[in-house]
Amino acid sequence: MTITEDLQKLLDILPQDLRQILEKHPQRDSLVEVVLDLGRRPEARFPHQAEYLSEIAITQNVIDDCIQRVGSFGGDNRAGIEQTLHRISAIRNRTGKIIGLTCRVGRAVFGTIGMIRDLVETGKSILMLGRPGVGKTTALREIARVLADELNKRVVIIDTSNEIAGDGDVPHPAIGKARRMQVAHPELQHQVMIEAVENHMPEVIVIDEIGTELEALAARTIAERGVQLVGTAHGNQIENLIKNPTLSDLVGGIQAVTLGDDEARRRGSQKTVLERKAPPTFEIAVEMLERQRWVVHESVADTVDSLLRGHQPSPQVRTVDEEGQVKIKRQLTPLNGRSQTLAKEESFVPARQSNGWRSSGQMQALPPPVTTQPTKLSRHNEFDRLLDESFNYFGGFDDADSKLAGPNGEDLPLHIYPYGVSRSQLEQVVEVLNLPVVLTKDIDSADAILALRSHVKNHAKLRQMAKARQVPIHMIKSSTIPQITRGLRRLLNIDDPEVTDDRELQLFLHSATDDEIDALEEARLAVENIVIPKGQPVELLPRSAQVRKMQHELVEHYRLKSNSFGEEPNRRLRIYPA
Repeated sequence: MTITEDLQKLLDILPQDLRQILEKHPQRDSLVEVVLDLGRRPEARFPHQAEYLSEIAITQNVIDDCIQRVGSFGGDNRAGIEQTLHRISAIRNRTGKIIGLTCRVGRAVFGTIGMIRDLVETGKSILMLGRPGVGKTTALREIARVLADELNKRVVIIDTSNEIAGDGDVPHPAIGKARRMQVAHPELQHQVMIEAVENHMPEVIVIDEIGTELEALAARTIAERGVQLVGTAHGNQIENLIKNPTLSDLVGGIQAVTLGDDEARRRGSQKTVLERKAPPTFEIAVEMLERQRWVVHESVADTVDSLLRGHQPSPQVRTVDEEGQVKIKRQLTPLNGRSQTLAKEESFVPARQSNGWRSSGQMQALPPPVTTQPTKLSRHNEFDRLLDESFNYFGGFDDADSKLAGPNGEDLPLHIYPYGVSRSQLEQVVEVLNLPVVLTKDIDSADAILALRSHVKNHAKLRQMAKARQVPIHMIKSSTIPQITRGLRRLLNIDDPEVTDDRELQLFLHSATDDEIDALEEARLAVENIVIPKGQPVELLPRSAQVRKMQHELVEHYRLKSNSFGEEPNRRLRIYPA
């Protein structure tokens, strides 16, 4: 991490006695600002303390002498020193005379955005939040340089107070190849933002301190034109923006919605609720709690929706240790707001970060089968024991005593005639679980019929044929993997295992896409970490109808109930305890 500060140029505007004290001060390199107020002692402020530089009070002549050494003050009562990042802010009396100065040290710190570099490279708009002095502008300056120099993008900085690129017509080298547009008056910042897009064809626009409704509206206009935005706003957390009517549009805006009686009853809420009005202007938000600890909301839309429902969001917490190693921690927050850590803190490599629950490494898709020979299974339950014994039969033993019998004395493998049940799902369950079952299309050669209950009720001929041939009918409620698995277990007289079988969980990943694997892992973690052990309901992220169907089946596997609620595209699952 490299720091460039040009501190001597700031010290040169101070009175000689104060300058000499600071030049010899042991904490000179960590100086934050110098405060000169009329009639008070001069004060130097450092990161964790402040001290007086002299016992002599500041006079008007001292303040006037300092003013002559700096540039002119703009409409925001700020001035600068040419070719530096230092900022001198003025305090005026009622007549407009300057009676106080805050001389703030500006530093260009290279390497400050290592924690979020992967987010910067995605091309998504990023909003930086944090208290004054935490380093928002420094991070903004470094982001502009990285985007312009290392990612070769056309970057334009809207520099209202000349704080990002320094005072003077030539910008500070800390912004690299990025271009800077100055703003004549602070109230015109929104106009310059629009002008930058219309005249200079940027790929990225960098804005410091979005503070008015017009600036928030201009930011939305820019984002809707496909330009990446990187900006800062006042507020420590996203909750501050939601409660701020001036800036709430940055996170999508808030509106009151009146629900019907049925919908309010189903949600378990009052009839008038708050909802997000539009997609957020910024897709990613970073809360800069400390210089080495940032909270990242990868989806501002999801965070705002959670907060409006009264739930706590589940952001990333990124930190840097003493060795400069970036760490990331993920958490899943249930409905009651108490966090449950799902992944241990681990080293984070931004360029290789993968999103989704699969990053925990706890669930992987099945590899394609490479052999037809059965593998040796563990004997931790009766199910494995029976399968091991059935494998002995398939191994080719001719001894009749070694053959197992089915539920009615049939020799294994058991021949099953499916009726109304998905044959592909049946084959999938038999293959993955290695069950001693053969599917047949001839009812005469079947040992049993596996059928949907609704189909059997409306098919008297099937019941007559089964009765005449003395073939038992086993019914299931629906053609889903959990129902099919339980039906086959009953046919084979296999009890449900007390502990969830990992092979059964793999059934749900058969031929699943990456998005489906993410969704299933999210549901599994919610069930195993919150719903079952804590008896608390959990809401999952919005998913498509097909993915929600798979999540419903996984929840059914655990013998739990789930419902879909909300409107598309925000329709999602809620899982309930037993």
